[in-house]
Amino acid sequence: MVRNVAGLLPDLDEEDFYLLSGVEQGMRFSEWVQREKLPKFANLTEEEVDYRLERCLKRGLVEKKTIQYEGYTLQFEGYDVLALRALVEQDTISEFGSPLGVGKESDVYEVKSYKPLALKYHREGYTNFREVHKERDYTSDNDHVSWMYTARKAAEREHDILKELYPDVAVPQPIGQNRHAIVMEKMDGVELSRTRLEDEQVLGVLELLVSEIAHAYADGYVHADMSEYNVFVNEAGVTIFDWPQAVPTDHENASEFLRRDLTNIVGYFRRKYPQHVPDALASDALARAIENEAFESLERYV
Repeated sequence: MVRNVAGLLPDLDEEDFYLLSGVEQGMRFSEWVQREKLPKFANLTEEEVDYRLERCLKRGLVEKKTIQYEGYTLQFEGYDVLALRALVEQDTISEFGSPLGVGKESDVYEVKSYKPLALKYHREGYTNFREVHKERDYTSDNDHVSWMYTARKAAEREHDILKELYPDVAVPQPIGQNRHAIVMEKMDGVELSRTRLEDEQVLGVLELLVSEIAHAYADGYVHADMSEYNVFVNEAGVTIFDWPQAVPTDHENASEFLRRDLTNIVGYFRRKYPQHVPDALASDALARAIENEAFESLERYV
């Protein structure tokens, strides 16, 4: 788990951010940024670079190596600090709260602006990269910034998809994005996997989910990773989240992904509520109806 760095912001000076931004800029060219290049990248004097490096090292925002040369790279905490500060300066967020969810590929925190919001840091690529990092010399590796690039691209992609889908589809409203971080509306309700529906609610909630999958398809996207873990349920309905892996409907595997999404959701309901979801409810039939823009309700499929 990556540390929560919100508490560090008041302790960091403007020049600390110059240093972190300089390391970030240098990492466009090399995994480890040579010490002698940092004054140019950070627009700081030699003495100021030394002082700021010491401060950032102490706070775990950068990492140092001296195997072949003295070089520095951002820790994910350093990347978090840069994104968080940018979002604060843009007035996207004003307060930082407690964790809402911590996963393998993202960390989500409650934040505030004019209303409670959620801040999601994408972590894609970081764990695998750090494992490889221990075994390889990255001075000549063209994939040296894979974790940072992968996380930023995932955030940009998810933010763009949410903007296209909202409000036609029940997804979180996107508010802002910087680097690997997205700010979106905070979802109310309970994760579907942790919800116990009443008997009379089961088919109604399943129908809502299939309808939202159909609306997303009509708007040009297949989620491609649907499960009971990325759906929130409340009295108003359902919300589908986690969209960075979504594919456009003209993708060569869109039909396969659509059927897999429906199989996952129908299968979950069938396992948890077997007495309410008949075997006759076929994912393939639902997929054909969605592809033909003919889905209206579950009645004809159960």
